[in-house]
Amino acid sequence: MNLQTRKNHFVQEFLKLSNEQIIDKLEVLLKAEKTKLYSNNLVPLSVEELSQSIDEAENDATNKRSRNIDALKNEIKSWT
Repeated sequence: MNLQTRKNHFVQEFLKLSNEQIIDKLEVLLKAEKTKLYSNNLVPLSVEELSQSIDEAENDATNKRSRNIDALKNEIKSWT
């Protein structure tokens, strides 16, 4: 059974659930597994990389290549 078929089967079974406790447990499990996956893929920046990133951000701000918070919030709203 390929991944897409397994996901479809899981969704069908999930939609049949009426027990809220099972849904709660599945939500907690999904969140925990996604957090683990994300955490395992994090790679810390070296001091040099961090310094370079800060320099680039300061340069962007100085040269007006940044957005104010309101513009950023509006852009984020368009993502959904």
